[in-house]
Amino acid sequence: MTSNVTTVSFARGTAPVGDTAVFEIFIRATPERIWEAITDPAQRAVYSFGLETHSDWTTGSSYRAVAPGFGTMAEGENLVVDPPHLLVQSFRALWSEDVAGQGTTRVTWEIEPVGDSCRLTVVHDQLPDSANAELYGGWPMILSGLKTLLETGDRLTTPGSLMYT
Repeated sequence: MTSNVTTVSFARGTAPVGDTAVFEIFIRATPERIWEAITDPAQRAVYSFGLETHSDWTTGSSYRAVAPGFGTMAEGENLVVDPPHLLVQSFRALWSEDVAGQGTTRVTWEIEPVGDSCRLTVVHDQLPDSANAELYGGWPMILSGLKTLLETGDRLTTPGSLMYT
């Protein structure tokens, strides 16, 4: 069976469909536990390249993703905060000149209960036509790290996961 589907892959540098990249994962955890892992800086650092994301997590508030010893790597505004099911954020990557030049995009985290687990869908959209794969390509590793943390309590040990630790 041959497929014409191109997956979004940082390693292969393949682009999202249009201005949108969609990532979906199932995690055996409650919506509240997933929300906590997304919004707690210490837990976030375990699965998100070592970046601590700081905010008061209210609609209209700002957030900053900081790598201790390296500075602010991303920032934006919390556009919609509806715990524990929906977080919509503007996103401006700052870790390199190439990604900073891409401008502001949007990231939506949607948590939906499915039996004793949840479907976590992350939509990274409003990407420019020339979106650098570095801008959206880390999502599979981040979400795999989140799943690993919540289901096993362990840290995913891929090189990217350990980048700023």
